[in-house]
Amino acid sequence: MEVNEIQALIEMFERSTLSELTLERGGERLILKRDPVQGGVKASSASVKATANPVAPAPAPASIPTAPTSPVSTAEKVPEKLEGYVVKSPIVGTFYRRPGPNEEPYVVVGDRVEKGDTVCLVEAMKVMNEIKSEQSGIVEKILVEDGKPVEYGQALLVLKAG
Repeated sequence: MEVNEIQALIEMFERSTLSELTLERGGERLILKRDPVQGGVKASSASVKATANPVAPAPAPASIPTAPTSPVSTAEKVPEKLEGYVVKSPIVGTFYRRPGPNEEPYVVVGDRVEKGDTVCLVEAMKVMNEIKSEQSGIVEKILVEDGKPVEYGQALLVLKAG
């Protein structure tokens, strides 16, 4: 099983509601389980085939002096509590507000969104994934800038009832 196949399976598993997935193919077995405490995905593999050309371990990074950092204010450390329905990223990738560079954004603050409407895109492994709202409401905040990386479960935008 190739690494890109495993990554694609993990992404599909994260988007699903499955709690466990076992895949056996050609003497290889991949088991994906959802961590009930953290909601993350654990992957384990039994009988992984060896590659013909083993890769040497990467050299340890050299120690790089860092510039002194200024203390972070308390306001930056504590995330604000978001009121309303929060649309979260189902995958790790790059956030896009519009379907193309010269097109209008899917939504802007103040827009009415119906359940099932596409509100943004998250690109992962050169695949554009439409993020759809699971609830109707009015766009109150857009929390991520266009073209910025997002993490799994990161809040993208907030809808208020209306």
